Amino acid sequence: MDEERTSGDVTMRPVALADLDELQRISRRTFVETFAAVNTPADIEAYLADRLSTERLQAELADPGSTFRFAVLNGRTAGYLKVNTGRAQTELQEEGSLEIERIYVLAEFQGRRIGLLLLEEALRIARDQGLRSVWLGVWERNTKAIAFYRKNGFAAFGQHVFKLGGDEQVDLLMRRPIGA
Repeated sequence: MDEERTSGDVTMRPVALADLDELQRISRRTFVETFAAVNTPADIEAYLADRLSTERLQAELADPGSTFRFAVLNGRTAGYLKVNTGRAQTELQEEGSLEIERIYVLAEFQGRRIGLLLLEEALRIARDQGLRSVWLGVWERNTKAIAFYRKNGFAAFGQHVFKLGGDEQVDLLMRRPIGA
């Protein structure tokens, strides 16, 4: 059942089609906050126009293999999570696995364990579905995120190319077994 969960002051709330504008706003803002300083404006704009367009987010929300959650603190959306199973997974599409495609927290809310709560929500979703592992791709230059995932039981198992506008970047693929 898709319901709100609260941990301390943070509520994990399911994202519905009615939340499309809020999802697009936080998706774009967190992506820019995270990557604009280390990528060209043209590449950032290309990503926003394609991957975070209204039409694309609408299709993702409608996909039964994708699940979104907002992390809400004091009535404000502080971050969000997107996970995929089955054919909705971007790459591996392994049975028994869940992909964390997006986990972002607004800069002003970082350092409050919201990223950890979003990760724990993804692990809970995987456990509830009886899945064996969780995997994700993380940019090889995002050392802060890599350290976070390693600290939380993820290990690198491969890599792939992530196209950001005209730039081909290398993502590490990391996996964590459920129950680890």
